Amino acid sequence: MIDLSDFLILGAVVFSTGVAGILFKQKNIINMLMAIELMLLAVNTNFVAFSHYRGDPAGQIFVFFILVVAAAEAAIGLAIVVLLFRNRRTIDVADWSELKG
Repeated sequence: MIDLSDFLILGAVVFSTGVAGILFKQKNIINMLMAIELMLLAVNTNFVAFSHYRGDPAGQIFVFFILVVAAAEAAIGLAIVVLLFRNRRTIDVADWSELKG
């Protein structure tokens, strides 16, 4: 039997991997987007685990909405990356620093 703590440990490891991807691999915007997706999936794992152990499907329904928002974020984010790559010819985050307002 898998306990709730096992799911929480898995979620913490995946979330930590996403945070490490943002902190240590800041050169490539694609890697940063994937790290954000990892963090969202870790939160979804925790929602599903709590929902299962409480017997309430509300957490699983909330995960569905998070996945929809994550898919929209990924599509829009990749469209912006493609547009900026066409103009700048790079996906390096440091080269986009002049875009700051």
